[in-house]
Amino acid sequence: MNFSFTEEQQSFRRSVRGFVEKEVLPAAREIDEQAKFPKELFAKCAENGYFGLRYPETIDGMGADFLTYCLMIEEIARGSLSLAAAVAMQSLMGTDLVYRFGTDEHRERLVKPALMGKKIGTIAMTEPDFGSDLGSITTTAKRNQGGWIISGRKMWITSATIADFFTVAAKTNLDAGFKGIDLFLVEKNMPGLKVGRQIDKLGVRGSETSELILDDVKVPSDNLLGEEGTGFKNLGEILAEIRIMTGALGLGLAQASLDSSIKYANERIQFRKPIGAFQAISHKIANMGTRLEAARGLVYKAAWNIDQGNSDMQLASMAKLFATEAANTIADECTRIFGSYGFAMEYEAQRYFRDARFLLYGGGTSEILRTIIAREMGVPKQRGK
Repeated sequence: MNFSFTEEQQSFRRSVRGFVEKEVLPAAREIDEQAKFPKELFAKCAENGYFGLRYPETIDGMGADFLTYCLMIEEIARGSLSLAAAVAMQSLMGTDLVYRFGTDEHRERLVKPALMGKKIGTIAMTEPDFGSDLGSITTTAKRNQGGWIISGRKMWITSATIADFFTVAAKTNLDAGFKGIDLFLVEKNMPGLKVGRQIDKLGVRGSETSELILDDVKVPSDNLLGEEGTGFKNLGEILAEIRIMTGALGLGLAQASLDSSIKYANERIQFRKPIGAFQAISHKIANMGTRLEAARGLVYKAAWNIDQGNSDMQLASMAKLFATEAANTIADECTRIFGSYGFAMEYEAQRYFRDARFLLYGGGTSEILRTIIAREMGVPKQRGK
């Protein structure tokens, strides 16, 4: 593996960093406090081509590799995790499955405009009673004349309040477990589809998250994404990318926490010298930086593997696990360096601490990931009595 970035990757990263410094960082506090979708910045991300970065030029994308995509996600997350979460949904989970398994008409009418920011896509997997256990979802899809009837409830749906189309997971065979799951394209104007209550969250408050209700929503047969019975398999094909991308979100948040900690340690005076001069603080910062670089190594290697055509679920899970846990540790240490001011809303330390919790759930909880990693390493599955 070549551990150096190409000039093109470095140039693109500098470009995104400049955008973040100029446009995102000044707005980050307001995005959090208002708890509203950042429409203007989202539109600017579209203008910059971020949504189509990892898509081929044949669909008006930029054809960049996945490592470059992760560098973009990392930089935006350094500025605002709320914006980065919305960008990640639009550029990966919310559009990819429609692009790969939808019809030409779907790609032309929905995906292309989404890459330009003119339509918004999202994914609806989680349910009120089922998160990690996707095989137990209760949303159903039943065949009907010329299509399917979908009924159920979804929870924790990113951008649901403003989305134009949804990739919805539903059971077409209640007795087939994961093999009975399929994915469907559902559009906002379809009768029976309703966005329910918006969830008031601890962190990532600018990424609107809501309940989704499907009350006998009729979709045409062409809106089945992929062959019947392949939904879970098709989702699994991008799951490694989702986990690595979530790790990249963690890198950005961790870098923001570290930057703030160093700045504060140099400015805050106690006992007539900067607190960074005290070993207790300097060692914290050294540990934070070391943990962040270790996380970068895992995320970058996992992304590089994707670009080599090797979707390594074990490595992707390790990258997500380590990077998101590291982000939480670093954000926590940031508040400790700030002391009582880490508890004050006037400083950004508290936002990093709150936002970091979001990273622990999407793409698989740390507990689920440890189980997956252990199985990939050859540890046998736990069997019931």
